[in-house]
Order: sequence, then C-alpha cells, then structure tokens
Amino acid sequence: MALSPALAGYDHVLLDLDGCVWVGEHATPGAVEAVSALRQAGKGVAFVTNDGRHGEEDVVRKLWRLGFRAAREEVVTVGGAVQFLCASSPWRSAVVIGAAAVHRNVLDAGLRILNGTDVAPVADVVIAAAHDGFDYAELRQATQALLRGAALVAAGRDATFPMPDGPWPATGPLVAALEYASGVRARNVGKPAADLFRTALDRLGPGRALVVGDRLDADVEGARAAGADGAVVLTGVTTAEQAAAADPPPAHVAATLAELLLAG
Repeated sequence: MALSPALAGYDHVLLDLDGCVWVGEHATPGAVEAVSALRQAGKGVAFVTNDGRHGEEDVVRKLWRLGFRAAREEVVTVGGAVQFLCASSPWRSAVVIGAAAVHRNVLDAGLRILNGTDVAPVADVVIAAAHDGFDYAELRQATQALLRGAALVAAGRDATFPMPDGPWPATGPLVAALEYASGVRARNVGKPAADLFRTALDRLGPGRALVVGDRLDADVEGARAAGADGAVVLTGVTTAEQAAAADPPPAHVAATLAELLLAG
C-alpha cells in the first residue's frame, strides 16, 4: 500500500500506542497495514508510550499479537525513562506506585524498594505510575515519604487513556493526589516532556520525524518539545472540535492512523 504524500518529507514516524495504534485489545482500523506501509517505504518506526503498566517486551508481544511487526529496540516506554533517571540520580531507595514492570525498572536502576516496610517513610524518592492494582496503602506510604522529604517522579500527566468501555484514569490523577497531599511538585519523565521522544530519535538516527498520537497535550506538545512535528488522530481522547481549535495547531489531523499514513 502506498503512503500518503504528507509523509514524503519525513524519515521517521514515532507512534503513540493507546488511542492511536490500538484501543484495548484491538488495533485501530487499518493500523496494521499503515505501519507495514511505513516499513515498506523505508521509514524509521518507533512506538512511544506513557503507559507504565507494561515493559518493553510486553509491548512487543502485544504488537505481534495484534498483527504488527516490532522489535524491542523500537519500543520506548516511560518505565525506561524512570530507570534512566533513577540510575543517574543520588537516590538509593524508593516507594513505588506502579505495575511490576516499573518495579523492575527501579530495581534495575539499583534502588531499594521500601514499599510495605517500616522505613518506607524515609525513602529518597516516590515513583508514581498508574496501574490496575493501585490501592490506598500505596497512596498513604507515598504521601508519608513525600512529607518526610522524598522527591516525586511522575511517569506522565495524562488524565485518562482510551479503552473500549470508555476512558480509564491514567497517571495524571494519581500525581495530582500526591502533589495535593504533600505540596511536592513532581518531575515528569513521561509525555509531554521530551525525554521519551528524544530517546526514540537517538535510536532512529538523523532525519526529520513525525510524532503521531491521540492527545494534543501529551503527543503533540511532546513532539514540539523534542523539535518534531506532531499529528493527532481521532481514535482516542481528542475530538475533531478540539483538534480544530488547537493553538498552535497540529501539523496534521486525521480520523485514524491509516487515514493519516496511507494514500487515499
């Protein structure tokens, strides 16, 4: 399948996952064919996600299960950004709100995880990444550590992410609760910070890049922060009205990833 002329000026395409490549357990319409067409045209491809619930290998397995080709080095997760920050910091201990993948990232960075111990309130840092098993005990331990001087790292500020039954709360509401309870302002390593996009661009090499996602505030703003063009698709949280009213506007707006990438 031929690519849209709009892709002619780009060497690389960075793709958001939730609401762009897939929604829940289903690829968005035509997305498999669209990503395949990118590869056939020789474009560099990366998958960039704020979702801390899954590690890079989990994302690769899901992509293959849904019909996409993907390699681990093409996947950039917010957990990897958390790991990089922790490994380059003076922190030695953490309270972690997050899925098993984020716990592994923090451990691999060399930090001790103090969740559920008597010394949790004296942790050096709190890592906040929404996950399906979140409970009040995590919020309590994290708040106590923050009030004792811990730093706060956020794996994104997205309010929600799209699922088949409607939007689910993302990391943003969790971070807002921690900031409100403690008065500590989080350092964000997820979108719209440029970290994830720059990591992907470093892996892809020189060239002009287009970032595609479903959020104006995360994907398009993050693209701008990283010096890339940003496009928004309407299969996630952004509506056509919101896209039309955006100032500055995204470089491209399309109903689906396939409509954006494939020739009509």
